[in-house]
Amino acid sequence: MDEENFVDEDLLIEMAELFKIFGDSTRIKILSVLSDGDKCVQEITDSIGSSQSAVSHQLRILKQARLVRNRRQGKQIWYSLADDHVKTILGMAKEHLEE
Repeated sequence: MDEENFVDEDLLIEMAELFKIFGDSTRIKILSVLSDGDKCVQEITDSIGSSQSAVSHQLRILKQARLVRNRRQGKQIWYSLADDHVKTILGMAKEHLEE
């Protein structure tokens, strides 16, 4: 990004809001699990050791932030990362912390 993008107050506010979403360890766990592929709520719950209601709540937040998307297959709803940018952000954060 060039300096002009960082002068735009609206963009800065949106970026801050996005980083707030990444500020919750349960949401990071969910995103990490989804980086391996599509999962239903039960699979996510089993993977992170959290309650189904807590996972569903966090998935709603992640979906509203456009970090996760879902699709219905029969009675099951499958969740996935919204796009490759989400996986890139997670990877960059991990790489930064491992330096």
